[in-house]
Amino acid sequence: MRLRYLLWLLCGLLLAPLSTMAAGTVALSQPSVSPDGNRIAFVANGGIWSVSGQGGSATLLVADDGGNDSRPLYSPDGQQLAFQSDGGGEASGIYLLDLASGVVRRLTWADGGNQLDAWSRDGQWIYFSSARDNVGGMAGVYRVRASGGTPMPVSLERYRNESMAAPSPDGMSLAVVGGGMGDWQWWRHGRSHIDEGAVWLLRDDGSHQYRRLTADDARAEWPMWAPDGNTLYYMSDRSGAENIWRVPLGGGNESALTRFADGRVLWPSLAANGKLLAFERDFGIWTLDPASGHAAPLTITLAGAIRGPQPEHENLSHGYSQIALSPDGKKLALIAHGEVFATDAADGGHARRVTRTAAEEYDLAWAPDSRRLVYGSSRDGHGQLYLYDFASGKESALTHGAGSDTAPRFSPDGKQLAFLRNDRELCVLDIASGKLRSVVKARIDLPRPLDSTAPFAWSPDGRWLAYLDFGPRMFRNVHAVALADGKQVVLSSLANTDADNVSWSADGRSVLFTTGQRTEEGQVARVDLLPRTPVFREDRFQDLFKAKADDDKHKGKAGDHADDKPPAKPVRIDADGIRERLSLLPVGLDVGAAQISPDGKSLLLTAQVAGTTNLYSWSLDPLAKEPPVARQLTHTPGDKQDAQFSADGKQVFYLDAGKIQSLKLDDKGDAKPEALAVDAAMEVDFDSEKRVVFEQAWRWLRDTFHDPAMHGTDWNAVHTTYAPLVANAATPAALYRLLNLMVGELDASHSGARAPQKRESITGRLGLLFDRAEYEAHGRLRIASVLPLSPAAVAGGIEPGDYLLAIDGEPLDAASNLAQRLAHRIGDKVSLRIAANAAGTRAREVAVKPIDSRDLSELVYRAWTADNRAYVAKASGGRLGYVHLRDMSYASLQDFYKDLDAQNATRDGVVIDIRNNFGGFVNAYALDVLARRPYLNMTFRGFDQAEPARSILGQRALERPTVLITNRVTLSDGEDFSEGYRALGLGKIVGEPTAGWIIYTSAGKLIDGGTVRLPFITITDNHGQPMEDHPRPVDIPVSRPLGESFQGKDSELDAAVRSLLGTVGGAGKS
Repeated sequence: MRLRYLLWLLCGLLLAPLSTMAAGTVALSQPSVSPDGNRIAFVANGGIWSVSGQGGSATLLVADDGGNDSRPLYSPDGQQLAFQSDGGGEASGIYLLDLASGVVRRLTWADGGNQLDAWSRDGQWIYFSSARDNVGGMAGVYRVRASGGTPMPVSLERYRNESMAAPSPDGMSLAVVGGGMGDWQWWRHGRSHIDEGAVWLLRDDGSHQYRRLTADDARAEWPMWAPDGNTLYYMSDRSGAENIWRVPLGGGNESALTRFADGRVLWPSLAANGKLLAFERDFGIWTLDPASGHAAPLTITLAGAIRGPQPEHENLSHGYSQIALSPDGKKLALIAHGEVFATDAADGGHARRVTRTAAEEYDLAWAPDSRRLVYGSSRDGHGQLYLYDFASGKESALTHGAGSDTAPRFSPDGKQLAFLRNDRELCVLDIASGKLRSVVKARIDLPRPLDSTAPFAWSPDGRWLAYLDFGPRMFRNVHAVALADGKQVVLSSLANTDADNVSWSADGRSVLFTTGQRTEEGQVARVDLLPRTPVFREDRFQDLFKAKADDDKHKGKAGDHADDKPPAKPVRIDADGIRERLSLLPVGLDVGAAQISPDGKSLLLTAQVAGTTNLYSWSLDPLAKEPPVARQLTHTPGDKQDAQFSADGKQVFYLDAGKIQSLKLDDKGDAKPEALAVDAAMEVDFDSEKRVVFEQAWRWLRDTFHDPAMHGTDWNAVHTTYAPLVANAATPAALYRLLNLMVGELDASHSGARAPQKRESITGRLGLLFDRAEYEAHGRLRIASVLPLSPAAVAGGIEPGDYLLAIDGEPLDAASNLAQRLAHRIGDKVSLRIAANAAGTRAREVAVKPIDSRDLSELVYRAWTADNRAYVAKASGGRLGYVHLRDMSYASLQDFYKDLDAQNATRDGVVIDIRNNFGGFVNAYALDVLARRPYLNMTFRGFDQAEPARSILGQRALERPTVLITNRVTLSDGEDFSEGYRALGLGKIVGEPTAGWIIYTSAGKLIDGGTVRLPFITITDNHGQPMEDHPRPVDIPVSRPLGESFQGKDSELDAAVRSLLGTVGGAGKS
């Protein structure tokens, strides 16, 4: 990490040559008031600045050349500044800046989303929140000595979220925010139930006594202590708008200190003397006098600048978003960073740049002559089509206006261009005359970037267009329209909601497309446009003579060309009986894309097996000697896309993880992938690219957001507000912070923007927790617990009460940071020196293999579910089973099937737990298991017992009474499950109402590699009520207080057990 420290006392000299920038055009954030209130540190453009508590000229304190610095916090003596930094692409760490010397020290190393919270009042400890030892991104509170060492958990409950810690002035108590996940979406302007939490008070004496201080029906964030320790200040939106609130600890009601009716109040900070409070508002810094309640913005200018990413000349060899092979197979067009390039398909090399715009280009399409290329561009703020002529080097606009034009496709003769306008209109443009006509209006596609790969296709004779259409119940099928008279024919009537990759066979006799359902494998459908007639092997021999005669007939004629093609036969469609002429090809793969070879004898499939995408071929040859079997062509783990045949069908080009690859196919269809070395030279300019990223995100949300009214937000006004701020964002971190705040104006779930991710897990994890009291008092790592199945557990010879004395022979002491010692050691052999006492008597060396943070989280989850299973068994006297659904993914569905095992099937009932379920898409499948009722029994000969037939016949059915548990972190498809459970009358629901966090979403990839989430499907219950911001209710309300697990208790599980025992009859154990 390369840090630049600029001591504020010297900044006038150091920065004199630099221009002074008005802070009104730069977003200022995360203020921290010095102990005496005389200065305020804050963040601007990824650096940390300092200004007088009265405002004025701000000077730069610290900046990271390669990362982002944030969350400054003055030490109680004002001599040091703690801050976060993600420099060098590593996980965010906590650093200390000595303000006198300029020396920077790093304090934390572990993965896990570290969030700096506070200093202890004596300056000895730094508190932070981290998910390093928890499940599902849930944070616990840790502290580390300011002089260094290994952080220790102060409050850590599995699968509970605690954050924003604030130690009391006397150091005896700790205020924390718990209950919801508001810290995840602090940028959301509004809230749902998942964001609601409370300020809790923890007695930090090892007793694990927690007391709730505030209501938990609104946001409650960033608690701050008054100097006397009798009052807590915090931010809440309980009044409907964000304001600073206070609560007396000795009793009394919460009250608002500010009276804002709108706007944001973020990241407040209180001086140690209690005389000045600062917060982020209107992209600037405001101050508040806690005594009078007077709040006002500070006028701040930045005396200096952050030198953000500079324009860099790059030869891009990967990261391509699209490729298109020319019809003659000799040229390859590609898109890199939103710009169009073209190169030699045989040799690659330096690519010729076609476009130079501050916009995104998309949807490449070659003309049949392989000399012209069409592409879309958003350079005018909408989306028009342009034609580039390689012979002349000139570009011309083909379409105009305010519409969005996508998916260009040349007609077979190259004289016309078909495309989609606004996703609902199929248009055809005559290239020579420029005449445009609308061919059909239908629900053909979704807006970019949610659009399909190939939503329509030309017939070989150029007289028909086959296209997709969303029909009733969103079933998506293929239709055809005749260009001459507009006659329309329905080609398919499948009850599937997914369809794409429409293609016409070369002989014009069939249309193929991919089809399927979200939770089923993708298939390939073929529609025969005419009744299929027999093909005889004997005719192939005779055709050899016809081909020879034709060759002799045309041989030597002037004007003949090797690439001349005979005119296509007129396409005919017999609508009678076409429903019976649709077939699903038994490829046996989860197909994502399909393309027919030029000779029509094989399919090129992009398909998944075991979660890995590869290319396969499938024979369509009716005279093949063997039944067709999918033949795998590639064997790499990268994502494959844009796979396409060359004109002769002997070569395939495709993208593999953003790199161009080719395959030369032999007569048997076997292939060997080869990389095509291409470099697309361009100047990557963050200053230009950030504007494109902003426009992409804003426009895509405008066009795809599930509510056209944008949740009541004036989206154009949002653009007006944020555009100048983005223009002055100097770093990617500053840009994406603004993007998230912009998205937050929609007050919606399933939203947010994420910068390109370059970080990897680096910290080796052992599965050990340590005795905090022993370490903080004596600097010794006494093992408090060993996580089951963790590296330490499977190695053996490590028990609670043992001491960890050294790693690979290097002794550990109070100043050692365990995560630092285990950095970059994942999967290595690491030797731990273990002893039964601190003196190291009879110490032993234990070899372990550290795992990464994700694997550790999985083990913590398994331990949590195992403990809950045992808890329910004990509480019910062995009568009830237990199963938890962590999300609604296919993998979790398989775990659900596994956990509803023979043991659970013998219980009188089963507790179904979906607390902290983060959603997915399989709720209906899980509900089916619980909803199916017995109606037949079967008795095998020789067996006395009749058993339910459904299970014997292979249909999963629990056929036992159940009870459901939810909480405010049950979200998305987890809420669908809860609603279905209630609507189907499957049992009682216990716990907390769900998150109210349910819109179906997708994501668009921005030109810099980042993403923006695009929630585009509204979910309503059967009464028509939107489920977004309307949590699913419970029958038996129970809210689990913080700290309960330390008492060996789970009140939500207790209530569920009581309810279900009441259903099945009898009582369990208390």
